[in-house]
Amino acid sequence: MRRLVPALALLLALSGCGGASAGADGKLSVVTAFYPLQFISERVGGDVVSVSNLTKAGAEPHDVELNARQVGEITDADLVVYLSGFQPAVDDAVKQNGSGHAFDAASAITMLSADSADSHSHEGEEHVEESTSGTDPHFWLDPTRLATVAEQVGKKLAEADPEHAADFTARAAALSTELKTLDGEFSTGLKTCERRELVTSHTAFHYLADRYDLTQIGITGIDPEAEPSPQRLAAVAEEAKEHGTTTIFFETLVSPKVAETLAREVGAQTAVLDPLEGLTDENADYFSVMRANLVALTKALGCDS
Repeated sequence: MRRLVPALALLLALSGCGGASAGADGKLSVVTAFYPLQFISERVGGDVVSVSNLTKAGAEPHDVELNARQVGEITDADLVVYLSGFQPAVDDAVKQNGSGHAFDAASAITMLSADSADSHSHEGEEHVEESTSGTDPHFWLDPTRLATVAEQVGKKLAEADPEHAADFTARAAALSTELKTLDGEFSTGLKTCERRELVTSHTAFHYLADRYDLTQIGITGIDPEAEPSPQRLAAVAEEAKEHGTTTIFFETLVSPKVAETLAREVGAQTAVLDPLEGLTDENADYFSVMRANLVALTKALGCDS
């Protein structure tokens, strides 16, 4: 399906197809591009902010298409929180209709302070996380980076609504503390493991692997729909056997067939490692999914509890 041309979408929105005007319910209107950005906006914004998500639950965010109503929401919002380069349709709509009140999370990803880094050592903090077929956008799988973005969202909300600035700042700080606690759980849980090689269906876990000293071996690149060549499958199978891999990870929202094929080849099992692009369980949230990921990793890698 072709993306709706932003200019046409805006025309339709102005002719009556758009959403309600920002602030109609007396709350600050925040439009977010996909789940992790929705999560931090809701936590930092609290009950004085109304947050919507452009990506429907269970949908693949990479391929999101926007309708006229959603473009109208971007136009009318007090704040739009998105990640440039991740969702082309959102990038186009923000550029055409929302650039004056948009916050690009990419601008905050490399802003980790020494305190956020804690006792971890990161080589090349300035470098861009690369795979064989593109740049990994999944910064939120490193809780310290998500904490940095949450703090910046708090500042943007404070600019939009100075009356509640202190509340936004306090909630951002509280969320940052929770995220750093989660980071400590991962650091402890993955400190001593039999294996440190992480075999995944596609390379969505660079930030997680970099943070916790793991080596990611991806069957395919960044595109979750890409099909690996026979040569790539054979090469990953050889690496998996060499490292004694017991688990091939696949992810939610994507078919597990490739992971299952490789698992049969190397005599391993499969398990879910969730890149947290969206929720498939309405009772879950960022923290519960990340902790489920930690359980899966410690089991697969043979880590001491």
